[in-house]
Amino acid sequence: MGGGNMPESKGKAIFVDKKNEWTETGLRYAFAGISCMCAAFVTNPIDVTKIRMQLEGELNSANARSAYQQRYYKGIIRGALTIAKDEGIRGLYKGITPALVREASYSSIRIGAYEPIKHLFGATDPAHTPLYKKIASGATSGALGSWIATPTDLIRVRLQAEAKLEQGQQPRYRGFLHAFTDIAKAEGLRGLYRGTIPTVQRAMILTAAQVPTYDHTKHTMLNLGLMNEGLKLHIFSSMVAGFVAALATSPVDVIKTRVMNQKIKDLPVEQRAYKGSLDCLLKTVKSEGLYGLYKGFFPNWLRIGPHTIISFILFEQLRRLAGIDPI
Repeated sequence: MGGGNMPESKGKAIFVDKKNEWTETGLRYAFAGISCMCAAFVTNPIDVTKIRMQLEGELNSANARSAYQQRYYKGIIRGALTIAKDEGIRGLYKGITPALVREASYSSIRIGAYEPIKHLFGATDPAHTPLYKKIASGATSGALGSWIATPTDLIRVRLQAEAKLEQGQQPRYRGFLHAFTDIAKAEGLRGLYRGTIPTVQRAMILTAAQVPTYDHTKHTMLNLGLMNEGLKLHIFSSMVAGFVAALATSPVDVIKTRVMNQKIKDLPVEQRAYKGSLDCLLKTVKSEGLYGLYKGFFPNWLRIGPHTIISFILFEQLRRLAGIDPI
C-alpha cells in the first residue's frame, strides 16, 4: 500500500512545483512590464527632449562648435522648458501611448527573460555567476524583445520628434493608431520594421550593459559584505547600471532615432537621407564629427538613470511582495 502511494505523491509534488515555477515566471514578465511602464511615464519628457536634441542640426556640415552654439534646444532643462513653452505640457508627453505599449512588450521580454536565459546558459548560483554569462543573457533577451516591439518604438520616435507646427500645418500623424495604419499603408510591413537593425543593436547593448551591471554590482556588494539586500542596494546598483547603459548606448541611440525618423513616403531610395544604420553612422561622423554620435547624451543619461532606478526598485519590490527571490 505504502509503496503504491509513493509514486502518486511524488508526481503530485512535481506538478505543484512546475505550476509554481510557471506562475513565478509569468509574474516576473508582468512585473518587468509594469515597472518599466511606470518608469517610461515618469521619464517621457526627458525622452522627448533627448530625441529633439539628437535630431537637431542633422547632417549639418558646420563645425561642431558652431552647431553647438546655434542649438534651439539648449540642454536638457532649457530644452524641456522650450518644448513646454512651444507646445504645452502635452508636447512633453508626445508619444506616450506607443512608449507604454513598447515597454509592455519590449521590457517585459528583455528583463523578464533575462533570468530564464541566464539559467539556460548554465547560471545556477545568482551570487557567483560569471559576468560573461550575464552579458550574453542580457544581449539575447534584449535582441528578442526589441525585434518584437520595433513598430511601437518607430511610432514613438516619429511622434516625439514632431516639434511645434506652423499655423495651418498639419501634424505628420494624429496619434498612435493613425501612425500605425498610415505607415503600414504607405510603407508596408517593412516600414513598420524600419530601423530594426539599429533598434536591435541598441537593445542588445542596452540590456547587456544595464541588467548585467545591476546584477553584477548588486552581488559584488553583497559578496564583499559592503551592503545588505534592500532598497539602498537596489538604488546604488541601478545608478551604476544607468550610467553604464547610457555611455554604451548613446551612439547607436542617435543612429536609431535618425533612421527611424527619416522621411520615406514618396521618396525614391537614392533621395533618402540614410540607406541604413552604417550609412547613417558614416554620414553623421563625416558631417558632425564624433560629437554628433553623443548628441543628447545627458538627456539620454538623465532618462536611462531614473528609468533604471524606478524600473529595478519597482521590479524588486513587486517580486518581494509576491514572494519571489530578488535578482
